[in-house]
Amino acid sequence: MAEDRTAESLTAEHRDAALLAEAAGRTLMELRDGPTEGGALGAAGDRMAHQFLVAELHRLYPDDKVRSEEGLEHVSGHGRLWVIDPLDGTREFREPGRSDWAVHVAMAIGEVAVVGAVALPALGIVLSTGAPPVLKPFDAGTPPRVVVSRTRPPDVAYDVVEAIGGVMVPMGSAGAKIAAVILGEAEAYVHAGGQYEWDSAAPVAVAEASGLHASRLNGEPLRYGAVDAWLPDLVVCRPELADAVLAVTTAQSRPYS
Repeated sequence: MAEDRTAESLTAEHRDAALLAEAAGRTLMELRDGPTEGGALGAAGDRMAHQFLVAELHRLYPDDKVRSEEGLEHVSGHGRLWVIDPLDGTREFREPGRSDWAVHVAMAIGEVAVVGAVALPALGIVLSTGAPPVLKPFDAGTPPRVVVSRTRPPDVAYDVVEAIGGVMVPMGSAGAKIAAVILGEAEAYVHAGGQYEWDSAAPVAVAEASGLHASRLNGEPLRYGAVDAWLPDLVVCRPELADAVLAVTTAQSRPYS
């Protein structure tokens, strides 16, 4: 029997993803306000959020598989698979005052991320497929903002910025960058050269639920649950920009993987 992906059938999952992401974020904020600093803070945050989320998901959905960035839960599957990043942006988390880090909780069914929640704890925001944010009106009169990695913007992002007359905005975690597009603080996110499924599953689920375009740079759909969790490239952008962005990214001859 095919899995039921309707919104009505996943009401509890949408709710629980948001609640768990928010709760993990709250504990991370408490940890961040304590005496632990630097690398030890990042390691403690990764471990604590991972243990909490995995334990809660196993309690709430004991028959489901869980894939996490931390620990040994690197399972795969085409059925119900929770894909979590307990602390997306560990480097930003351990830098005092930075808000561009996140907690990701997603669930994929049949390789499609259908449930997702992204907590931005330092901003007090949780974005969820349970209540997808409404996109702000598109302003065609200003240069599109393209969020990219703080340390390694890919060459293709420069090509996209040039083609659409945009401006590049460096930012931290993948979740924070996709959230910026969802919230109307940027118009596109272009990435190549290294990510895993947990980096994008939750924010992509929310982005698509809000009406944004999300795909691989070659235009293929983003799929989750492969044996190898490597998912090195993606584009998330306003639907009004999708054709122009993909005209650049699909024309590139170099491999993105």
